[in-house]
Amino acid sequence: MQDEFFMAEALKQAEIALSTGEFPVGCVIADHENVLASGFRQKSAGYHPNELDHAEITTLRRLMETGISGCRGELSIYVTMEPCLMCFGAILLAGIHKIVYAYEDVMGGGTRCRLADLPSLYADARVRIVPHVLRPESLALFKAFFTCPDNTYWKNSPLAVYTLSQK
Repeated sequence: MQDEFFMAEALKQAEIALSTGEFPVGCVIADHENVLASGFRQKSAGYHPNELDHAEITTLRRLMETGISGCRGELSIYVTMEPCLMCFGAILLAGIHKIVYAYEDVMGGGTRCRLADLPSLYADARVRIVPHVLRPESLALFKAFFTCPDNTYWKNSPLAVYTLSQK
């Protein structure tokens, strides 16, 4: 139930992103009881999308701004879409040991990397990945995004085709 509660909070962030025309990825970082930081995808809309302001990166920045310096290994990150390679690496470097996501990123998901094949900085990371928590709710947001003619980000991409084929 804890994972569902915090994923619902991440979904609220994704809804904010969608309502402003952004790619509907929302994220929260939580301890066992509280949301410590939250964020959503930014700057994906328009003719020149920014590939740095992913929800996870925005949320990690907000966590750092809070000054929380406790054991990050006891924190969890909840994301409405599987983290990409960039975000997966940033999460590992931040020392967060639990990644929970709702919807799989068939085009760019990074959590399926074999850590043992990476350099020791990443290979030695202890991480637990929990997929598909509240997947239907997240899928609905991505379907809404990809069916809106105003949204051009990843339009006709393998991710869009896969998403629109889901039941």
